[in-house]
Amino acid sequence: MGIFRRIKNIALADVHSVLDKAEDPLSMIKQYLREMEEQLVKAQQALSEQLFLEKKYEMLTLQTQEAVEKRLRQANLAVERNEDEIAKLALQDKIVQERKLASYKQQYEAMQVQTTNLYEKVKALQEKYEELKLKQQELIARAHAARAVKEINTTIASFSADNAMRGFARMEERIWALEAEAKASQEIAAPHQPSMNPLLQAEVEQQLEQLKAAKS
Repeated sequence: MGIFRRIKNIALADVHSVLDKAEDPLSMIKQYLREMEEQLVKAQQALSEQLFLEKKYEMLTLQTQEAVEKRLRQANLAVERNEDEIAKLALQDKIVQERKLASYKQQYEAMQVQTTNLYEKVKALQEKYEELKLKQQELIARAHAARAVKEINTTIASFSADNAMRGFARMEERIWALEAEAKASQEIAAPHQPSMNPLLQAEVEQQLEQLKAAKS
């Protein structure tokens, strides 16, 4: 039972390690921004469709209002001409158009409210997106700075002053050896000065005195 538990723990540790490596902060920030960009595009498309529908109901309202006014003029003209049947037909269509107009106005007003709400949401989403873009730049700068500090600290931690001192000592010993070799080679290359033979010293001194006397 203990073996299986240990295997399970090792497997979980490996999974967490992979997830930690995969969840790179900069990559995740870019992913979050991409998701927000997709949401922003969808919201803008929805707003565009909403504006189209609002404009459509606005036009329907205006057209229906014109139809109501037109039927009223026709009914008045028919009454003036004592054409009651034509007046009734005009008034009938006027009533139908008025009911349509009331429905269109109601829907148009509802569309206006929806458009206002959707516009505010799109605006808020756009502002949040811009805010996160600025935040992304800040986080990227902080991440780069943190990684640079980590690399410097790692370099400092791996540096050993004792190793450096021992290395300098070895180099100094090698330089001493090179200096000794140079000095030895210099002495070997210098002209050899013969030394005085003690057995001949007295005779040499005598001849030297003779030379000096002859010159004087």
